[in-house]
Amino acid sequence: MKADLSRIRHVVLDMDGTIYRGSRLFECTRPFLDRMTRLGIGHTFLTNNTSRSKSDYVQKLRGMGIEAAEDDLYTSADSTIQYLRENLPHVRRLALLGTPSLCRQFEQEGFLVDWDAPHAVVAGFDTTLTYDRLCRAAWWITQGLPFLATHPDLVCPTDQPTVLVDCGAICACLSAATGGRQPVVLGKPDPAILRGVCRKHGLRIEEIAMIGDRLYTDIAMAHRAGALGVLVLTGEATREQALQMTPPPGLIVEDIGELGERIEAAIRQEAKP
Repeated sequence: MKADLSRIRHVVLDMDGTIYRGSRLFECTRPFLDRMTRLGIGHTFLTNNTSRSKSDYVQKLRGMGIEAAEDDLYTSADSTIQYLRENLPHVRRLALLGTPSLCRQFEQEGFLVDWDAPHAVVAGFDTTLTYDRLCRAAWWITQGLPFLATHPDLVCPTDQPTVLVDCGAICACLSAATGGRQPVVLGKPDPAILRGVCRKHGLRIEEIAMIGDRLYTDIAMAHRAGALGVLVLTGEATREQALQMTPPPGLIVEDIGELGERIEAAIRQEAKP
């Protein structure tokens, strides 16, 4: 979808790599959010990172000086919970590869983490992963249990000198160990997420801008949903990689600060007689 920034009424913001990097908030983030508020444009924070619960993310954002409530956030754990309820209503016990924070979120939604007699295997971004749990998950997958992944990301962005192995890489290991079993992958780039934002706020899909730093999640989801996909160059993807994508992002900007300027300029131009 090509950029028509004057029509945008709501921005969906990826988090790590878009509004901050690791523990460092980008300087342009708070001014961008203030500008959106002044222009009457709403926002939703969206992340595939399931190492934290929604309440944890609220605390992280507030610690960075960004006022947020759980209702302002959508995570790939939400997508997974919705999928389980709609497609696997009998599933209540989960072999869940996830942090204690993620486990609490599932338990608060009525699920039980149970490695002895699970109904399904769910893999998330598990920074507390142990070899024993990895092997147990593989065992249950070989027994034919449903296998779900909260998101496809291979690595998580970081400002530290390391590689954070993410959910997609963990699932690649499990698939290799289980004869090629592939998970049902939730989270970005599932277009149902953006459609849900539209329903919640009474918007049309062309009034939504999906802003992120990854081509295969953020921009791919925008394409699938028919929304404007805006790539920021503050995270994973480069401009060269973006231009090789078919179709390319609707817009490429250095950061969300530049995007805010462009949105305001487009609105002013549209308002001219």
